[in-house]
Amino acid sequence: MSDAQQPEVYWTTPTKHVPNSKLPVLVYRAVLPPNPTVESTTQALEPNNWVKGGVFQHFPTHHYHSNTHECYAAIKGHTTCVYGVGPLDDQSEGVTFEMKAGDIAVHAAGVAHRNMESSEDYEYGAPKWTNAYGKESEDTTAKAEESRNVPIPDYDPIYGLDGPLPSLWKKAAAM
Repeated sequence: MSDAQQPEVYWTTPTKHVPNSKLPVLVYRAVLPPNPTVESTTQALEPNNWVKGGVFQHFPTHHYHSNTHECYAAIKGHTTCVYGVGPLDDQSEGVTFEMKAGDIAVHAAGVAHRNMESSEDYEYGAPKWTNAYGKESEDTTAKAEESRNVPIPDYDPIYGLDGPLPSLWKKAAAM
């Protein structure tokens, strides 16, 4: 793993409305091929068992995915991401960071996230998932259980078997 860039690490905690995860959010800077495209990003991630589910633009709605971990790859433009809070939570307790083309953020199943602001050309790729929105009508307990049962991947999305994600997440899961 000597060639692997260590990602930035951000922690979220459960709230009344979103499960979040004890596995940290990982942000890798400038790791996609130069001037990333959908094709070059797919070619970089899919050999490491991170499969593209679609290409999307600014998504300002708080949400989380209870059935999959997400590798969120910024292909064009830039955005401000907010992690760890749902629409009914205290927004000041969220984790906020910027992403620009070439960066990726990886978060575990159950971690709430949204785009706060994005450039007009902002575009990202991500897997197919189910969405939950952190609303009163949702069964957060069942969603949290489903999220905890999503296995930790064996492969880091950028660096494969020797990358930092599997060891960081396994260490966090054991805590």
